[in-house]
Amino acid sequence: MRYKSGYDFSYKLSVGHVAWILHRLSGLALIFYLGLHIWVISHLNAGAESFNKVMAFLNTPLFKILEIGLWGVILYHVLNGIRLLLIDFAGGARYHKKLFWVAFFLVIILTILGAIPFLHHLHVLGGK
Repeated sequence: MRYKSGYDFSYKLSVGHVAWILHRLSGLALIFYLGLHIWVISHLNAGAESFNKVMAFLNTPLFKILEIGLWGVILYHVLNGIRLLLIDFAGGARYHKKLFWVAFFLVIILTILGAIPFLHHLHVLGGK
């Protein structure tokens, strides 16, 4: 879109923008999880009954699926952080797009591999 001033304010997402956005969102998700983890642990002080109620709520299939998502978020944040280190300190700037796709596909593969024990536990893949 061009304005009277002649500036073009159109915005196109590149691989670097997507990586930056996903890194920030994964960081926010990890902060949210940390807060949830502290909340759960704080129920230890309230007594065993309170803690057991919270743990029963967190052992529902929904939260098991969310744990798979948490695993994926952790993997993305770590692998993209390594990608950023390679870009900043190992001369990887010219390969940043390739590094993103390598990290992205590693996240997908490792998330699937890490999800298998969770799915066994939920009896989706024939677990006990």
